[in-house]
Amino acid sequence: MLLSMTGYGRATHHYNDKTIKVELRALNGKFSDLRFKIPQNYREKEPLIRRLVMDRVHRGKVDLLLEISSEQGAEGFGLNKGLFKAYYHELNTLADELSIPKTDMLSAILRIPNVVGAAEGTIEEEEWAAVQQAINTALDTFVDFRKTEGDALAADLRLRIETIQATLEQVNPFDKDRQERLRQRLRQRFEEYKSNETVDENRFEQELIYYFEKLDLNEEKVRLAQHCKHFLEVLSKSKEIKGKKLNFISQEIGREINTMGAKAHSADIQRLVVAMKDELEKIKEQSANIV
Repeated sequence: MLLSMTGYGRATHHYNDKTIKVELRALNGKFSDLRFKIPQNYREKEPLIRRLVMDRVHRGKVDLLLEISSEQGAEGFGLNKGLFKAYYHELNTLADELSIPKTDMLSAILRIPNVVGAAEGTIEEEEWAAVQQAINTALDTFVDFRKTEGDALAADLRLRIETIQATLEQVNPFDKDRQERLRQRLRQRFEEYKSNETVDENRFEQELIYYFEKLDLNEEKVRLAQHCKHFLEVLSKSKEIKGKKLNFISQEIGREINTMGAKAHSADIQRLVVAMKDELEKIKEQSANIV
């Protein structure tokens, strides 16, 4: 099972005359980054809310919005009069000094953070229980969203790995031709050595080692096939998959593809290597969006 790092969930609950709204949004992120927008009087609950959310979110840049509105209207909110007066005094003085019109000053001050907010007070246990229920419901829809996105990612990743496997199979016939060309070149070098008594034996041995190394791509092909198989096995596991693990495997796949390209000395094989690299880059992009 894959979980996309992108997610969205929301829930609305009612408690007495209050409406509780919770909204969760998540984007890609290497680490856990949870940002809150909650009523002032719920700041004391922030550690509990953080633990509740991160136990199920795990990773990503997550925004949580908690709104609690009351049918009482103004009774459910408070005006920070001291802060309002301070802003008004400073802005009024500044407007006089700079000869700036004072129109809409009141509405501008009311939009400043913490000037208007939820009224301070003790949170009832029943209300807190209702808020937790709303958060859990939002998390349920959030996780379902991630699973749906994750299924689409899994299908795409599986297709791309299978494309790399199919492309790897196409290397074999070109590899046989490449080996034959290298053998012929090696025989030519050997004939030159036999006909020239002044050839440096150390240099000739180096030439032999060079061509022997270039001759064999089997090790890279076997390891690449194993890494692709491992990737698909991890992808098919029913338990939750960590995106980092798939990313590590894709790095190993890239290492074998690069080595194959460096040793190929064949335009046909290089063309296939480029095709595999193209698929791998898309795999890496998609893996970055997995929890």
